[in-house]
Parts: sequence; C-alpha cells; structure tokens
Amino acid sequence: MTTDAPKERPSLDELGRALMSTGALSSDWAPSYAAVPRSTVLPDLMWPFDMVAGRSVAVSKADDPAKWREFAESDVPIVTQWDDGEHTGTEPGHVPTSSASMPSVVFRMLQDLDLQPGHKVLEIGTATAWNALLMAHRAGPGCVTTVEVDRAVATAAMATVERLGIPLHVVHGDGFQGYPEGAPYDRVIATCGLRSLPFAWVEQCRPGGVLVAPWGADYSHADAVARLVVAPDGASASGRFTGPVEFMKLRSQRFVARPHSAYVTGSVADGVESATTITEAEFVGEQFGPERFAMGLRVPQCSYIVAAKSDDARPVWFYSLSDHSWACVQFRDGKTARVWQSGLRRMWDEVEAAFHWWVGHGRPDQTRFGLTVTAKGERVWLDDPANSWTL
Repeated sequence: MTTDAPKERPSLDELGRALMSTGALSSDWAPSYAAVPRSTVLPDLMWPFDMVAGRSVAVSKADDPAKWREFAESDVPIVTQWDDGEHTGTEPGHVPTSSASMPSVVFRMLQDLDLQPGHKVLEIGTATAWNALLMAHRAGPGCVTTVEVDRAVATAAMATVERLGIPLHVVHGDGFQGYPEGAPYDRVIATCGLRSLPFAWVEQCRPGGVLVAPWGADYSHADAVARLVVAPDGASASGRFTGPVEFMKLRSQRFVARPHSAYVTGSVADGVESATTITEAEFVGEQFGPERFAMGLRVPQCSYIVAAKSDDARPVWFYSLSDHSWACVQFRDGKTARVWQSGLRRMWDEVEAAFHWWVGHGRPDQTRFGLTVTAKGERVWLDDPANSWTL
C-alpha cells in the first residue's frame, strides 16, 4: 500500500535541534532562526520537494494546513514560483524560478558569511525574503539591502517585510550590477547560482569583506559555494569553495542549451569510435559528489547530459559550447564503454584527460578548489592560488 502523505517530519523546534546537531545551525544564528520562522514568509500555495515522492508537490495552506506546516518546518527546498510567474494552476510548472532553500543550506551559507551585528550586507536574490530577514535580525535595523529581479517576487517580499516589521531595504532590479547606492558593504551574498561572479560585487565590498555565492561551470548543475575575501587593495577577491550546492541561476546567466539536433545530424555511429576503461560508477558519481564539479573546472565551454539507463546501458553526452563538436560515451554494465565523438574538438578526449588529472591529484572534493576574481576575469585553482587556470 502506498500513500502520497509525507513521512513524519520534525516540528520547528525539532528541526532546529536537528540542524544544530549536524552543525548547519550554529548557536549564534539560533536566535534569528527562532525569531523568523520560515513558515512566516511562505505563500499559501507552494511546491515543496517531497523526499518520499522524489518530486515537487503542490500544497495549499487552505486545503491542508497540517501538511503545509509540516513541509514549511522541514529541511526541504520549496518552489514558490514557476516559469518566471507565467505558470498558473496548482500542478508544478516547467521550470522553477523562485524558491525557499533548504534551511540547512541557508544556515551553512550564513555561517560562511560570518555576519556580525552592525555589518552592512548586500544580498542578490530576495525570493521569499527569509534569508534577508534572518540577516536583518542579526545585523540590525537598516543594515541589509536585498535585490530581486522579478517585480512580482520583489513586491511580495516588500509586503512580507512590512508585515513582519523587521527593517531592511528591498530593491526591485537586476542584481548583476549589485547596488552601488548602498556601497561599500561588509558582506555580499548571492542566493542564486553564478557562472561568473560580477566584479561589481567585489568593487562594492570593502577590503577584507566577504562574498559568498554558489558558483560553477556550464558543464552541469553541480555547483559549490565560493567564500571569497576582498584583498586589501580591493583589486581582487579570492577564497575556497566550502561545499556542494545547487541553486537556480542568476537570470542573466541562465544556460540555454542548443537542441541535440544542432550537434548530431545523423547517427551517433557517424562519429569517430573508440573505447574507454573508465566505468560509469567512477565517472558519474553521486549527485553532490565532486566529479562533475571538477570536470566543469577542467573542461571549458562544455555541457554534460546523463541520459536515462536502458537495458544496462547509459549514454552520457558532451556538447561543445564553442562550436558544434560532440561526444557520446555509452557505459554498459560489465563491459568496456564505447565512445563516439565528432567535430573540431574531441570532447571525450578532453573530458577523459580531465578525469585522469582529477584522479591523479587524489580525487579532490570541492573544498580543495578555489576561485579568484579580478577586473580581468576569474581563475580557478587547486589547493593554492598559485596553481590556477582560466576557464
């Protein structure tokens, strides 16, 4: 017998204790957690990710208030907008475009930010305003400015802030350029994924200030949280990644994939065939494993798609973003994987070389990599900024 009802979830207090037991919620953030429950900012209709069902589900506060509260007080992400607001109805839309992140992710990033009372903060991506309200409670009145690109989301956030009476500044605008009117800031945090961190954010953060943002390559959605410190001369910001994460992307940096037919115009067999001894398990890895993040740092201008498994075979595709080169490796249980590639770039050769580089350096996880941002661009590195390269 199956049921659509969620499994028993901890109450708000139980969730807080659970977050503290895992280290996600630190004792200095506990007062803000208690003062600004996530349930106070969520809409009546929302789409939490049901861990049991493995998908987003519609939950209405009016129709099922108990279920709504269970999800609101759970460590799950909750979609609050689909398809840039064009979605209607109760069923999930096509693309989630605004959300309330998992509380564990929220508080780990806030710990990375090292926010202290009195610090001026710029946040990019207001969404429900929960993150901004938590920061405002800790930093103090008038210390937090949050920028939201979607007018409807920004308007709803302004109403929430007014209702709760916690002073902070909500701005409707494109956060790509930051918000120079309030600079300099002590802290800058993004609650959206980045493919390139705007140098304007570095310029608007004081020397010694901290920037925290999800960052990754176009290779996959496997990003990591970058924690950067602005140099004394303000000319750069640099630091390590603190752990894996996956966020909706900054709207101006969304990845728009070309159709498969733009690459493969005939049969995959038209490509140059070879083989590889790399196995599916070691190459694909887990959802938040380091493999995909590391490959994205070593293979520029490439997107990666893992197809569904069928008859013990799983095709994995690689598409060049600089031309129309492509590659496909077909992993098959118990057999050597076959490879086909075509175009000016030999995509699998690049990926395979990157994989062996990663293995040769001890299979480093996200925390061994770092990022340096200057006015000229970005450089990623392994273990030390001296071991850096451009994407």
